[in-house]
Amino acid sequence: MAPRLFSLFAQAASALNRSEGGLGIGLALVKGFVEKHGGAVEVHSEGTNQGAEFVVRLPTGRGTTQRADPQDAGKGPAARRLRVLVADDNEDSAQTCAMLLELWGHEVRTANNGEEALAVAGDFRPEVALLDIGMPQLSGYEVAERLRRSEWGRSATLIAITGWGQEDDKQQANEAGFDHHLTKPVDPKQLQPLIESLR
Repeated sequence: MAPRLFSLFAQAASALNRSEGGLGIGLALVKGFVEKHGGAVEVHSEGTNQGAEFVVRLPTGRGTTQRADPQDAGKGPAARRLRVLVADDNEDSAQTCAMLLELWGHEVRTANNGEEALAVAGDFRPEVALLDIGMPQLSGYEVAERLRRSEWGRSATLIAITGWGQEDDKQQANEAGFDHHLTKPVDPKQLQPLIESLR
C-alpha cells in the first residue's frame, strides 16, 4: 500500500472489514496541506502487523524559500476566491469536497438534500454549485432548473455530480441547465483545473 497510500480514495483491503472504514481521503488531505506549506510527508513500515511511522517535514521559515508549485499559478493574492456550494446527500462526500475546495482557497457551503441546497443558495448566492443528481426532496436536476430561474443563478456555473456518465445523462444535465458533468467519484485532478478556470 505504501506507494499509493497518499492517493485519494486509496484503502487497504482490510478497511472493508471494519464497521467504520472511512473514505480513503484523510492521508490525501494531509499530503495536500503539508505540501501547501512547503513540506513533505512519508510513511515507513516493516510489514503487516508491524505498525507504521508517518513522518511530516515542514520548513522552519528561517533562511528557506518555498519552491513554486506549477499548480499554484494564478493562485496568488490577485486570484479571485469563489463562493462554491456543494450539495450531496452523502455528508462525507460533501464535506470531503468542501475541504478540498477550501484548501484551494475558496469559500464553501454544503447542503445534503435538494431543499437545503436551494435555501443555502438563496442566502449564499454561489458563483459555482456542485450538485449531486440523486438527492432526496429535490433532485439535482430540479435544483439546477430552479437556480437558473433566479437572476443571480443565471450566471452561476453549475456542475452535475453523478454516478451516471452516459451521453444520455450528460444531455439530461445540459437540458436542466448544467454547464459541466462529472462522474463520481470525482477526481480532484479533473475538478481543480475546472474550478481554477472559473477564477
